[in-house]
Amino acid sequence: MRSGLLLGLTLMALVAGASQSRAEDAETCPVPASLLATVSPLPKVSEAVKDGRPLDILVIGSRSSSISGSQEGAYPARLQAALKDKLPQVAVNVSVELQPKLTAEDAVDGFVKLMEAKKPTLVIWQTGTVDAMRSVDPDDFHAAVDGGVTALQNGGADVILMNLQYSPRTETMISGSPYMDNIRAVAQEHDIPLFDRFSIMHQWNEQGDFDLFSAVHGPELARRVHDCIGRALSSFIFDAAHLGPAQQN
Repeated sequence: MRSGLLLGLTLMALVAGASQSRAEDAETCPVPASLLATVSPLPKVSEAVKDGRPLDILVIGSRSSSISGSQEGAYPARLQAALKDKLPQVAVNVSVELQPKLTAEDAVDGFVKLMEAKKPTLVIWQTGTVDAMRSVDPDDFHAAVDGGVTALQNGGADVILMNLQYSPRTETMISGSPYMDNIRAVAQEHDIPLFDRFSIMHQWNEQGDFDLFSAVHGPELARRVHDCIGRALSSFIFDAAHLGPAQQN
């Protein structure tokens, strides 16, 4: 009896510990509501969920959309897992088109064929990193992003723009502000949501949630950050598409 009681108490402690660990994990990357709120809608996402159709999401990104060449723990995969938790009755599929060395202008050339092949409900276009690294003229970048958004919308999808990731290690070497300003301007011109990844990651670093300067933690830190980005992005989509309890259940 004593051994059975001890085993039961041990199991209870393990379960409680696991629950506390999950709660602590959820609290390691808080995001202010202001950074996850948008007045720009995602009507096609809302309609797909309401009608019970599959929610097909295409992420067009650079190297920062993966982890050391792997997609399993990267934010697109974590986004899919988070949305499936929020929308268990909906078939959620997130695919990734990595374009690690293309400027926005280069990427746009393939958008028509990409949309014809994938036919996504929503496209998340992460752009600006390569352009900033190559010091592309900001006006040319603006024109490219504007043309890209138009092509994606003409292909039948809602669009979310995502800006650069924040890294204190490269902040003094790459001037990202002109590109982020133009991404925001295009988002406003087209009335589409902008997921401000840069500001979110900057806050995590400033508040000590993550030490983004140190390279000691390596892939483990990257997995944690990507998981938090994926969960934040799922909440952002949920809010922009105005999905409430009726759609969740």
